[in-house]
Amino acid sequence: MARISAVERRQELIDAAVLVIAENGVDGATTRRIADRAGAPLATLHYCFASKELLFGAVYEHIAGRYREVITESDVHGDVATTARGLMRGLLTWYVENPETASAIFELISWAQRQDGAKATGVYDEAISTVRSILIADAAAAGQSIDEATLDRLAYVVTVISDGFAINWMVYRTAGMEPEIELTIGLLDSWLAANLPGGEPVPPAAAELRSRPEAAASSDPIAGLVSWVDVS
Repeated sequence: MARISAVERRQELIDAAVLVIAENGVDGATTRRIADRAGAPLATLHYCFASKELLFGAVYEHIAGRYREVITESDVHGDVATTARGLMRGLLTWYVENPETASAIFELISWAQRQDGAKATGVYDEAISTVRSILIADAAAAGQSIDEATLDRLAYVVTVISDGFAINWMVYRTAGMEPEIELTIGLLDSWLAANLPGGEPVPPAAAELRSRPEAAASSDPIAGLVSWVDVS
């Protein structure tokens, strides 16, 4: 049998920790459970990570890095509105396709907030910064003149709405989330139409949702939310 390198073993333990944290929370993610999930002796885990805190720190950095990669990979290199929609779609799709990672993210952010608030804040700051840098680059490439304050707010909107969607998805775990993804992007479209210079047109599907007279009175909380955020 080929010998597994220390780097590979560390990654296996990190991957196992993500699953265990998603299933049991940070407090329930014991080193024994993580080692068992990785198919490794407990002694090997302690050899790779001197403490549980160091392991969780490595998991935290791994997930934060993957989050940045997803944002970068979702850059469609269009104008600002097209790029913003692409970034949000990429994040929402990633959350749906990786529920364990999504659960582990929020567990670890809560843990990091308790351990070191600056560390938790840093993940959000870096995510917003990554989105902002993509928006600035694509605006320049498309010849758009949009002030940085507007791009800052747009980067915030993309990340915050995406996180709200992720929390809802983790609660309901509904199958076939494409309609909900489109609806959520419709919320972004409302913001784009109201805040970008010249007013970006709202796609037909989003316009139809916003114009429904029954939306405000509907018992559907999502429809009610669409009515509440109508900024046109």
